[in-house]
Amino acid sequence: MVGSYRSLIELSKDNSRQRKANEAKIPVEMDQETAQVLFREGAIMVCLDVPEGTEFGIDYASWTVGPQFKGIKMIPPGIHFIYYSARDKHSGEIIPRTGTFIDFQQKSVVVQKWDDIKEELTEDGVSADDIQRIRDNLKDLDRFLGPYPYDGYKKWISLSNFITPELANKLQPMSRRISSVTDFVSEVSNTQSRKTRKLSNNTNNSVKQDGTSTEKNSEESREENAEPTSLKEAESKLPDMKVREESKIQFSLIPKQKYPPGSSPTEMTKYSIDSSYALESILRTYYCDNEMGILGEIQFAFICFLMGQVLDAFEQWKNLVHVMCTSEEALKNHSSLFSNFIGMIHFHIQETPEDFFVDILSENNFLTSTLQEFFSNLDNLPSDSELRKRGLKFRDYLTQKFKWDFTSEPDDYAPTVVE
Repeated sequence: MVGSYRSLIELSKDNSRQRKANEAKIPVEMDQETAQVLFREGAIMVCLDVPEGTEFGIDYASWTVGPQFKGIKMIPPGIHFIYYSARDKHSGEIIPRTGTFIDFQQKSVVVQKWDDIKEELTEDGVSADDIQRIRDNLKDLDRFLGPYPYDGYKKWISLSNFITPELANKLQPMSRRISSVTDFVSEVSNTQSRKTRKLSNNTNNSVKQDGTSTEKNSEESREENAEPTSLKEAESKLPDMKVREESKIQFSLIPKQKYPPGSSPTEMTKYSIDSSYALESILRTYYCDNEMGILGEIQFAFICFLMGQVLDAFEQWKNLVHVMCTSEEALKNHSSLFSNFIGMIHFHIQETPEDFFVDILSENNFLTSTLQEFFSNLDNLPSDSELRKRGLKFRDYLTQKFKWDFTSEPDDYAPTVVE
């Protein structure tokens, strides 16, 4: 009943089993009782007309699809991340990845169809009648559906347990498409707008007021068509570009002002080190009803980077982790939030591919230096604090596993390696 992915999702067009890129452990069996429950209660995602060779993934597993692939069945109800990358029709190269979060309901059937022009899955053109016809013919379709890779489900839960359906809807772009490549659009640009930019970049320039309109237009035309003589002039001729609004992930904005209005110099100095004011501002602005939402956003950003390959999401993850780790004053008022934060970061470190994790450390050492500040703040809590005990236990775990020493503070304020 459960079947195997191997007949539906192939690792390459020539059926070679040696390719390891993006290959996950493919489940060929699971507990029979669990399988029966998922078969009866699980959701189904039908993916029509997905081109052979497309990289397709759900949560923690991804594959290259074969010609018979029609979707995924036995999906546990809840939030899941679907992502894919098609192949260029001419070069055969993988194109940038696209993903989306979907809240699958119990026994639901989600139907999406491949758009050859946009090279993405979409619900456009799929009617209620189409969905009903598919529901009526699920038995015939079943053999073309791969079972959800249940062996990675616990990992997925550990990475997404704070992401609620409401939060996913709030953070997703208006287009509901999360792209690994920033989608830029050119603003309206003409000779006058470029001229205005040129003048704004050079306050010493002045526009001649004499001469006829025809002479001015002729002069402007010659200037517009003339070869640029400097990099600055060349840049002034380029169109203005901005990120397409509907493609933006709706991340929380981190306050640029790190201290309260009217702060004394002493307070300004304090909050330039302690991010508690920034954290409280984020919680008050975006998560006043549920402070755990900020953890969901951190998870959302981490998933968008790790699986969706979105670099901007990694920057948001780093920024929010830094705010949490450097908020000493807030530790006293948000012990439950920080306790859950510790568990969340533990899973992020545990589930991140080892080679990727090493790259982060070797490039800028962000995580270790930030965690050192966090552990230092925790160490200042009362010795009987449960939050302190939990945090320092986590510190000891990292020291034992990765041989990091967070207790000393060398000149460059980075953890040293225990020999």
